[in-house]
Amino acid sequence: MNQRITRDEREAAIDQAADRLGYLVLSFGLLVIVAWRSFANHESSWDLLLLVILGGAVATAYRVSRHVATRSWWLVAGLSIGLALVLAAITALALRS
Repeated sequence: MNQRITRDEREAAIDQAADRLGYLVLSFGLLVIVAWRSFANHESSWDLLLLVILGGAVATAYRVSRHVATRSWWLVAGLSIGLALVLAAITALALRS
């Protein structure tokens, strides 16, 4: 009754790709909701934004703990964070005036 099902690398890769796509849809969907609430309804959605940031932090911590964060990965992550900070500053300054 309790049989173990062996899985090959193809199934594992498909599962990982499906999880990655699901995470992307969830993260960007939350970002769109946060942006819509901010610009259209003039509401702040810090709880939803915190979920996006926390999801990225957990994924980063897992990669670092497994020693798979390469130099190029750190470069892309740093550039992404830098670009996000610049865009946030521009948006904050534009909305302020």
